[in-house]
Amino acid sequence: MREAAVVVIGGGPAGLAAAAEAVRTSQDVVLIDAGPRLGGQYWRHGAKDDLPGAPSPRWHHGWSTYRALHDQVHAAIRAGRLRLLASTHVVALDVREDGRLAVQISPTPEAAPALQHLDTVLAESVVLCPGAYDRQLPVPGWTLPGVMAAGGVQAFIKVQEQAPGRRVLLAGTGPFLLAAASSVLQAGGDVAAVCESGDLTGWIPRGASAALVPSKGVEGAQYTALLARHRVPYLPRRAVSRILGDRRVDAAEISRTDAQGTALPGTAQTLEDIDVVGLGWGFVPQAELLLHTGAETRLDVDGSLVGVVDADQASTVPGLFLAGEITGVTGATGAVAEGRIAGRAAAGRVTGRSARSSRRDQRARARHRLFAGAMHHAHPAPTGWVDAVDEATVVCRCEEVTRGEITTARNELAAEDPRSLKGVTRAGMGICQGRICAFAMSCLGSEQADRHQAALSTAKRPLALPLTLGALSEDSDASDASDASEPPEPPD
Repeated sequence: MREAAVVVIGGGPAGLAAAAEAVRTSQDVVLIDAGPRLGGQYWRHGAKDDLPGAPSPRWHHGWSTYRALHDQVHAAIRAGRLRLLASTHVVALDVREDGRLAVQISPTPEAAPALQHLDTVLAESVVLCPGAYDRQLPVPGWTLPGVMAAGGVQAFIKVQEQAPGRRVLLAGTGPFLLAAASSVLQAGGDVAAVCESGDLTGWIPRGASAALVPSKGVEGAQYTALLARHRVPYLPRRAVSRILGDRRVDAAEISRTDAQGTALPGTAQTLEDIDVVGLGWGFVPQAELLLHTGAETRLDVDGSLVGVVDADQASTVPGLFLAGEITGVTGATGAVAEGRIAGRAAAGRVTGRSARSSRRDQRARARHRLFAGAMHHAHPAPTGWVDAVDEATVVCRCEEVTRGEITTARNELAAEDPRSLKGVTRAGMGICQGRICAFAMSCLGSEQADRHQAALSTAKRPLALPLTLGALSEDSDASDASDASEPPEPPD
């Protein structure tokens, strides 16, 4: 059992900023990240990208910010002020009777393929920065090989430095589709089209919020110019209504949509010669660890379950601070500002020093929260997809549960909420534990008034990640396991 003044969970933009700020005040900080290299999903990169003197990768934004935070963290490691636990999962986060937070950790299977074990880090303060994953909605054919999340398309390119396919179709909603399409082009692939389910008129009454973050406009203009040079069609009010193929993706059917995102009859057209389809409907914060603590939550504008925080990013649980997507998806710059505020406050709580955040970080946080709210309003996840999906379409990929089975369980077996549907149909019981199908199950299994409770029920898990029975066994030899699988630290 280890002890620390401050534990930062997550090595993405928010976590790096929190750790870099916390070590200014505290000399006993632990940074835990599941990846072998720091950066999270946003600054996910190949092995060569992190070498000293390496050029900025073409598909990355804010790389200078990453390098500055990376260097601060590693300087703190060398000075003995920070301990880094890379390739380490946090499987549980518990509040103890003495007020400290127990962070239950285990090496990732990649770091310790032969043996998993549990360790505990006791912390006076914790900054939780767990990040998010792609929100997905089912569509006929989405289980074919070659269908990926839009975030998965970009992650593939960042690590492999090549496009995941020769000809890619991006579809869903939100500006991230432009970023993913641009990455495909920069990696040498072709983009058949970008299908945006909305019509972009939602930005009209929110232009002032968009103007608060001019860098987003510049970034969007760069994406648009790149797509225009490559003559990539950008199709508003279009959605993928069916993905076609025998053994893998061969083509995709796209249709015009109404205001609710329902495909309009008679408008379908088929795009041939497609080998990858990237689908993206926004992002879902990883809330499992937050729910372990019993902290107060709310539904964000986009329907995501997020934590409630005050001006210092403090949650309703003493000693627990939140930053990044877990407070609402705002983008990397907003996450960095929140991380700095949270790291300073978490360290100040332990040392008793002033935790007053800088006005620059406060302003950045406020601007990006306003921009994010405008973006969520302008690019909502469509509600009409429920009517567009036929009975044979798979909703839960892990357990292969179809829309028809879910409808039957709801209408004939009184399974009228996501948890009841899970028990009756096994939807959400697979290896991803509902992370892929949770949003769809919330839509299919609850009324609008019950969405908060539905989101809570789908995100509650006794363990945030799967563990072996050996790791949970009281008879496992913890000392031998510790020697055998000490998580590696990423290189400078």
